[in-house]
Amino acid sequence: MGTLGGARPARLLAWLRAHDPDLAATRRAGRTALVMPALFALCNQVIGSSQMATFAAFGTFSMLLLVDFSGPMVQRLRAHLGLAAAWAVLICLGTVVAGVTWLAVAVMVVIGFLILFSGVVSSVLAGATTALLLAFVLPVTSPAPLSQLPVRLAGAGLAALAALLAISLLWPRPVADPLSAPAARVCRAAAAQLRAHVARSAGVPDAPTKRHCDGLGAQTAAAAAELRSAFDATPYRPTGLSVGSRAVVRLVDELTWLTAIVGHSARPAADCRDCDAEAHAVLRAAATALDRAAALLSEPRAAPDSLPAAVTDLRRAVQGLELGATTRLPVHHPPGTESEVRAFLGTLDVSFRAQELGFATLQITGNVQVAAAADRRSWRERLLGREPWALTEPLAAARERAAAHLQRHSVWLHNSLRGALGLGIAVALADVTGVQRSFWVLLGTLSVLRSNALSTGQNAIRALAGTIAGSLVGTGLLQLIGHHGTALWLLLPLAVFVAGVAPAAISFTAGQAAFTVTLVVLFNIGRDPDWHIALLRTQDIGLGCAVSVLVGLFFWPRGAAAAVDRALATAYTDSARYLAAAVEYAVGRCGGPAVTADAPLEAGRRAAASARRLDDAFRSYLAERGPKHVPLADMTTLVTGIVGLRLAADAVLGLWRRAGAPPAEADRAAARPVLLRSADRVTGWYRELAACLCDGCPVPEPLPPSRGVAAGLVESVRRELLDEHGRASDTAVRIIWTADHLTAARRLQPGLAAAAKRYAD
Repeated sequence: MGTLGGARPARLLAWLRAHDPDLAATRRAGRTALVMPALFALCNQVIGSSQMATFAAFGTFSMLLLVDFSGPMVQRLRAHLGLAAAWAVLICLGTVVAGVTWLAVAVMVVIGFLILFSGVVSSVLAGATTALLLAFVLPVTSPAPLSQLPVRLAGAGLAALAALLAISLLWPRPVADPLSAPAARVCRAAAAQLRAHVARSAGVPDAPTKRHCDGLGAQTAAAAAELRSAFDATPYRPTGLSVGSRAVVRLVDELTWLTAIVGHSARPAADCRDCDAEAHAVLRAAATALDRAAALLSEPRAAPDSLPAAVTDLRRAVQGLELGATTRLPVHHPPGTESEVRAFLGTLDVSFRAQELGFATLQITGNVQVAAAADRRSWRERLLGREPWALTEPLAAARERAAAHLQRHSVWLHNSLRGALGLGIAVALADVTGVQRSFWVLLGTLSVLRSNALSTGQNAIRALAGTIAGSLVGTGLLQLIGHHGTALWLLLPLAVFVAGVAPAAISFTAGQAAFTVTLVVLFNIGRDPDWHIALLRTQDIGLGCAVSVLVGLFFWPRGAAAAVDRALATAYTDSARYLAAAVEYAVGRCGGPAVTADAPLEAGRRAAASARRLDDAFRSYLAERGPKHVPLADMTTLVTGIVGLRLAADAVLGLWRRAGAPPAEADRAAARPVLLRSADRVTGWYRELAACLCDGCPVPEPLPPSRGVAAGLVESVRRELLDEHGRASDTAVRIIWTADHLTAARRLQPGLAAAAKRYAD
């Protein structure tokens, strides 16, 4: 019996871990289940104030269950203090305007919009949106004389004090991002694989065997798969990712890309070309940088000095590689057949792969440094969403970010206006109909209103179903308990815990049901059992759902899904223009009139802005509950494809910005049109893909390799890209590497085309 009794808690814990990764919801629910009943009992039974008890209970519910600030403990405590101060201001404002209907409606619309839209500024504000709205909704729907304001503030103050103690003493949230540890393992595994490959290729004594190298490659692939699984299972709030968390999330795609490059670069040496001293220097420097990045991911608060030094060494090694690669091309032995053409270009394969790997590592280490610097920001910088190393002041950065979304296609603007208008209508409706506990009308409006009419309707049905189920369960409990008030006190912590866990671990409907049971228990403690409360709860939620559906039908009914279509198309178009501009800059550096990097840099900024808008639209799309018309894997493939396209453009631009001035007497007329034709061919495909995503036209077939490009490059190198000593110039190497980056962008197309076809169906 003892074994069986011990197995049940173990099975329950395993089930929770499977349905609530990192036990994030369980942690919040457990704290709330302990603190909320205790405060309610203190205010209701000891102090004897129902007003104080109500504000203490819902303040605790809001500050412990509806928010989960990230970062070091000091930063979390400051964020909670800021939330408590905001609660005090909103309670005062709501109490003052609650007695005048038109004023309450107008202020609700303004406050609702400001709170909802402020989430665009920072993850701190985005994660606290619902808690802030609740602070105004509670007093504005419960009119009371101003003499009750001190009592209300006292209840909220007790809740804030209890929340500060609870988050610091009761099961504190881990400081580290859940992706940091698996990302660090990928970095270490890739570094070990690179070192083993260099040792084996260089033929050093006691070099690892092929079997050992293969085992290291398998470990890197397994670590990358573990990172992807951790990312898929991490319950990120779509609107609440911090700057540091966003940087770590970007590492998932970049480390997946790095794993593929490392696997390609670490193939066993086939001939003497693999004995490339400059390439080996890059691989060793990349391995060191990856190890330092792993150390910083594991200890983000540690001194970051070692990683910048390793990055400097890697940049220096990449520059040496680019200079040394000029000796690789066999320009005195021009190829004739197609196989000879490929062999000719293959002489730069090893150095190109090393250069590509060096660039990928620099991108990764840059994001690791951003994540670490984000954790060291001040509380004010976190609140205002200031990114590390930004040149603008925090307030200026916040204004700039908000202004970027004050345009008619912004999903964030649509959602903010829709939510504010819905809450305003709910306030008016609750006052006109005179329903009891009009607070629940607004809560019902807020809980089911999403970014399109279909999703809102589905949530309304689930909300009503959950409320009815909870009402039936609550009524049954009241009938069973009767006048035994002690039983209700014992049930309250359990009801609060289930209400906190159910939405994340089971479903939205289960959460609504559990929350309804909690309210039935809460409002019957110390009174004669009244099952009518359950019916009133159903009535109020029904009105709130009706408001949500009405607003959803008339204000941007298509919601985030349509915005994602437009944002995807725009992002692919702008990223393709960026790649084309980078190649045009490269062509301009191949002799001819002098050119500047202004055009590609401006194209890069536009592409980055489009990617940020897509990120916001995609996260709003993820926040919509209900079935998706596209599998999430396909949508993610299309979104991350833009990352690969932009990285190719970044690599080309960086490659040529580091180049010196070409000799004036060199003629590269043949190389320029070859690169332009190749770039136009590749970027044209992406423009067609953008059109099909937005307009529904057929998805283009992936481009096959172009034999003419390879032959044209060989001819231009053989005839025109020699220096005065008859050797290939570094410009020749950069031209071939530019074509290789275009080839890398072309290789993304089969996966994107397959995902786009399923997306369009």
